[in-house]
Amino acid sequence: MSNNFVTVGKKFPEFRKTSVVSLEKGKEFKEISNEDIAGKWAVMFWWPKDFTFICPTEIAEFNNNFDNFDDRDTILIGASTDNEYVHHAWRMNHKDLTGLRFPMLADTSKSLAEELGILTEGEKVAYRATYIIDPEGIVRWVCINDLEVGRNVAEVLRVLDALQTDELCPCNWNKGEETLTAAVG
Repeated sequence: MSNNFVTVGKKFPEFRKTSVVSLEKGKEFKEISNEDIAGKWAVMFWWPKDFTFICPTEIAEFNNNFDNFDDRDTILIGASTDNEYVHHAWRMNHKDLTGLRFPMLADTSKSLAEELGILTEGEKVAYRATYIIDPEGIVRWVCINDLEVGRNVAEVLRVLDALQTDELCPCNWNKGEETLTAAVG
């Protein structure tokens, strides 16, 4: 991983990338950019490579929770450094990916992954990185897993809930529980 990476409190980089948004002929691809997430909460999660083993389990679990993100007015975007045609072929050929409800962003040039600082040494594939971005475009949470370990989508939702309270949330806090009050004086 790069020594320079985008972390909490930093502005999420500008981007404009082709994404797979549908399997319907003629509507498969759409350009996605910062403009599509401006003024909204967003979660962008990265996986190393299409047509692998752990990645579809994560992508399917994010998709299973699409309504949970939508209920929180949060845009969900998946991303890797594979191109849009590989994304499309994978979606067409993997039963857990045919019904995806969020875009699969293709960072073919690896420019966004490089700017984020999430590329591995050598092969230059993206780590399993997850970003929560607030409506002002500021990164509020980053979690990066090694290539062999899938992430926990429930934890992404828990942290999103905590951030959206704009209050102090203690360890293991879950939506609906008491938040903390800072002592004054």
